[in-house]
Amino acid sequence: MGLNGKWRKAMPYMAMVFLQFGFAGLFLISVASLRQGMSHYVLVVYRNAVAAVVMAPFALWFERKTRPKMTLSVFFKIMALGLLEPVLDQNFFYMGAKNTSASFSSALTNILPAVTFVNAIILRMERISIKERRSQAKIAGTLITVGGAMLMILFKGPVINFPWTKNANHNISDSSDHNNGHWLMGIFMILLSCFCWSAFFILQSYTLRGYPAELSLTTLICAMGVAQSGAVALVMERDIKAWLIGFDMRLFTAVYSGIMCSGVAYYVQGMVIKERGPVFVTAFSPLCMIIVTILGSFILCEVVTLGRYV
Repeated sequence: MGLNGKWRKAMPYMAMVFLQFGFAGLFLISVASLRQGMSHYVLVVYRNAVAAVVMAPFALWFERKTRPKMTLSVFFKIMALGLLEPVLDQNFFYMGAKNTSASFSSALTNILPAVTFVNAIILRMERISIKERRSQAKIAGTLITVGGAMLMILFKGPVINFPWTKNANHNISDSSDHNNGHWLMGIFMILLSCFCWSAFFILQSYTLRGYPAELSLTTLICAMGVAQSGAVALVMERDIKAWLIGFDMRLFTAVYSGIMCSGVAYYVQGMVIKERGPVFVTAFSPLCMIIVTILGSFILCEVVTLGRYV
């Protein structure tokens, strides 16, 4: 295998590792913005508006000759994609992160690969043979992931002390700071976001088969997300003050999440899904948890424990 072949084979891995660092930043800054009082409904609208505006010129230029014809079937799939990720997943996630913590929410999303794997089997996108080591590893990984999620929800272990957290004033992110109702609601919302995110990956894979234009699809999903999340936000946030943001963390969160975690992420994930499938894309989410746990304890002064007790 030549150098080009090795580079091409390594690209999906490098791309997904890059995205995990991007998602880690989202976990941290979104929690900070939500704690400052930013409405998650408004954040979703601004996030997808930024993504649509940034990605549209690239789609118009680079895919002007290769963009396939829009069909009614593809249009309805894009509508569903806009509902699943920009509206449902993002709002559920922000609601969950607000009621828990950055490190806990990132850890609980580790259930995403397991959910996607099961969905892929049901839809016959993934083939399983019990006698194959590859299949055995996937099944074992799924069971470990689900078991780890249950451990985090039901068990509170010892505090994990990092060298830089010994003398810090901590944001203790367990049931002593959050009542049980809020904590349980946060867990439930994060789990719902994982199911929506998994469904998004599966549907994105199907849509790319009939509309193989990643940049255009990304732009259309974000534009559809703006329309749908905007309608939801107008109903939920009728106070004009909730829509006002200045040059602060809230603006940075909207711009960063729009460019990195919606625009770039949708495009890169689409490219990797076409080559390796949706299960491969979700398999890298545990890396994000490690990054967020370390940075969250340093930046947000969050206490990290081995599991949680509800």
